Amino acid sequence: MHNEASTFTPLQKAAIALRNAERRIKKLEDAAIEPLEVLGMACRFPGASSVEAYAKLLREGVDAVTETPIERWDLAEIYDPNPNASGKINTRYGGFIDGVDEFDAAFFGISALEAKLMDPQQRLALQLVWHALEDSGLRPDRLRGSRTGVFVGITQNDYGMEQLAGPREDIRAYSGTGNGFCFAAGRIAFQFGFNGPVSAVDTACSSSLVAMNQACSALRSRECDLAVVVGMQLNLTPPMQIFLSRTQSFSPTGRCRAFDADSDGFVLGEGVGVVILGRSADNGGSLSPPRARLLNCGVNHDGPASGLTVPNQNAQESLIRDVLKRSKRSPDERLARHIWIPEREKSSNDRFGKSEYRTSQCCSRNGFCHQGDIDARGK
Repeated sequence: MHNEASTFTPLQKAAIALRNAERRIKKLEDAAIEPLEVLGMACRFPGASSVEAYAKLLREGVDAVTETPIERWDLAEIYDPNPNASGKINTRYGGFIDGVDEFDAAFFGISALEAKLMDPQQRLALQLVWHALEDSGLRPDRLRGSRTGVFVGITQNDYGMEQLAGPREDIRAYSGTGNGFCFAAGRIAFQFGFNGPVSAVDTACSSSLVAMNQACSALRSRECDLAVVVGMQLNLTPPMQIFLSRTQSFSPTGRCRAFDADSDGFVLGEGVGVVILGRSADNGGSLSPPRARLLNCGVNHDGPASGLTVPNQNAQESLIRDVLKRSKRSPDERLARHIWIPEREKSSNDRFGKSEYRTSQCCSRNGFCHQGDIDARGK
């Protein structure tokens, strides 16, 4: 082969080098838009303890928003309809899940003391990762030592704040490992024996989607072969609710009405969701058919707007256009159900067409309206 190559003219050698370069470029371009698959899922949301129950809730339009249960806080003591009332919450409502204190510590080899000091978000995440792996047909014991990454979106730390604000002599080592955001992700990798990249992100309402974007990037860059993506939020104590009352974010009528002319604010929801991602090319070794295919995703920041928490219409539209361009797709292909359209209906209708807006509305609107705004789940 060496002798044969030496007989090529300089022009032929240049042509071969160019062809090889084109192949490498195409390989890189293909990797950037390589489809990924949702191999398994599990969730606990208000009114829905499984993916099937969640789908049924959305289909039937069940309203899972309720008055705050007494186990969280006493409305008689803390509720005041005046959003400016000091130390009070101006909503009676939210989306809450049951049994957040239930956990089979022995199943995971965790002591009673450690489990007691561990954030219920971490406990639920361990259980739901197990269920999501079952849903995917992947055996957890065969993933030990595998290049599986863990990507967590988390934004609430009620349980840890309560512990650290209590008597100093009650603070244990488990108070830290049981509540730090980094440990929420690290514990999953430790428990299941994963050796891929691990991270936890707090970007408020977009936390889960940013975690998903990180997982997709890691899969496409071959940093990992499987990715576990977790979004978690529990509203256990009043401080966050008091903060949001001061910002006058809560709906006076106690309901989310996403994309509706009657929208007047929101109420908080909670829950934990897990998806297992793999590359379409190798299916991650899953024994079950994939639940969905993920074409692409992207992240940016709104930058300057009329306020720190106010969406920037132009920035959101720019991101969607960029993701569509990178995916070699057009809004005309009715792919908007795969992305979250900007929050303002006028923006969506004017820039992307009413049909695309409506397809996205059905999946995003129902989750907000019937369960409240679950911050870590993403928008």
